[in-house]
Amino acid sequence: MQIGISTASLFLKRNNEDALPLLSEWGVPCAEVFLTSFCEYAPSFAQTLAARRGNTAVHSVHVLNTQFEPQLYAEHPRVMSDAYGWLEQVMQSAVIVGAKNYTFHGIARLKRTFRENFPRFAAETAKIYAFCARYGVRLCFENVEWALYNRPGIFTELKRDCPALGGVLDIKQARISGYDWREYLSEMGENLATVHVSDVTAEGKMCLPGEGAFPFPELFSRLRDMGFNGAVLIENYAGDFQDVSKLRAAYEYLAALAEKFCA
Repeated sequence: MQIGISTASLFLKRNNEDALPLLSEWGVPCAEVFLTSFCEYAPSFAQTLAARRGNTAVHSVHVLNTQFEPQLYAEHPRVMSDAYGWLEQVMQSAVIVGAKNYTFHGIARLKRTFRENFPRFAAETAKIYAFCARYGVRLCFENVEWALYNRPGIFTELKRDCPALGGVLDIKQARISGYDWREYLSEMGENLATVHVSDVTAEGKMCLPGEGAFPFPELFSRLRDMGFNGAVLIENYAGDFQDVSKLRAAYEYLAALAEKFCA
């Protein structure tokens, strides 16, 4: 198990090409790179990231969901083809930076006309998984309140056609969805690849790990007992802190806990 940070936590504080050198300077062993715009999907941009990442390994890539992920499930062939074109660039970039995992939201539940069709969703997910696998990258579905995997049970449905599908447990999204994070953890089980962590105060305000009341010792104990060997990554919103030194302190807090409970 490794402890790291998602560059999403530095949104508007550091661009990706500056975030990775900062994490390397802090001694953070791994990161998720959150690619936030079409220009950042280009392999040429990935070359810049690879040259500047220092000693921080890129565990996973993440993209801004609504830009093309929902269209990978589109019924119109041109729409789907264009979406796969963007996916191909992201996979090429993942190879360049060394990422083996792709944190994925899939369909965004933004339209009132949205209808669940899990046989079709599972079949399309299997195709997307196979496409990513050709690049040596594992497709990993994240639980997100406003996206396809918005409640326990859906990951199980998607796995029917794609048994090796990876999972990403997001603590804050579980809370927003109104489901216990332990339910998601249990469902993903041995398929779990990544955990996104943040903290929350007793009053319900999101904050950095170590500043709230989330039971991190329990989380690490459960991950240890599962034999988890993926990455636990801090993913906070930029407004949760002002000084980036606070983010570094949160990383050091989690790293110490992980060593205590998982050594």
